[in-house]
Amino acid sequence: MGAAIGQTMGYAIGVAISPVPIIAVILMLFTPKAKTNSVAFLAGWLFGLLAVGTIVLLADVATGDGSESSSSGTLKVVLGVLFLGLAAKNWRSRPAPGEAPAMPSWMASIDGFTPAKSFGLAAVLSGVNPKNLALAVAAAASISATSLSQGDQFVVLAAFVALASWTVALPVAVYLVMGSRADEVLTTWKNWLTANNATVMMILFVVFGVKLLGDGLGILS
Repeated sequence: MGAAIGQTMGYAIGVAISPVPIIAVILMLFTPKAKTNSVAFLAGWLFGLLAVGTIVLLADVATGDGSESSSSGTLKVVLGVLFLGLAAKNWRSRPAPGEAPAMPSWMASIDGFTPAKSFGLAAVLSGVNPKNLALAVAAAASISATSLSQGDQFVVLAAFVALASWTVALPVAVYLVMGSRADEVLTTWKNWLTANNATVMMILFVVFGVKLLGDGLGILS
């Protein structure tokens, strides 16, 4: 089981390094409903990843002999090409020197979010956002290819989700422990992530695009 968890760690790190949801949950921590909305956001994030992983495991894309099927290989090739395309798009749309980075328009309305809306937004960001969806599918496909029992595969999936969620959980934990004393720390994190969002995402897309493309071609060859 440890080896299976290790195989998913790279994908988990890719999901965890997601500046937009981290910025979103930090912004929620400065609103009147900080505790309820941030906890609901974290719950939605976990739900989105678990839902995607569960669907893939139940679909069983493995061959049954501990290897991934040709359909899994094709899927990884497609995801790899998608990531490389997103890397190019991110590079072309990066802000010019001195220009303020553009963030999603919905961030301006976070003050008015309800717990239900916070949950739903996080589920979309973790389970529907192209990057995180692709990485969660790839991780679950790798888990499905192991010779572990289905019960153990879901344990590995839970470990993947936990590893992929710590960056969203950390600001919430810091706020719950420190309260208003965490404002300066959270503001510093938010400012850095906002300024470096495009660069971080472009690098991630290239790294995982190449990895998924290589893995997929290896399975198909």
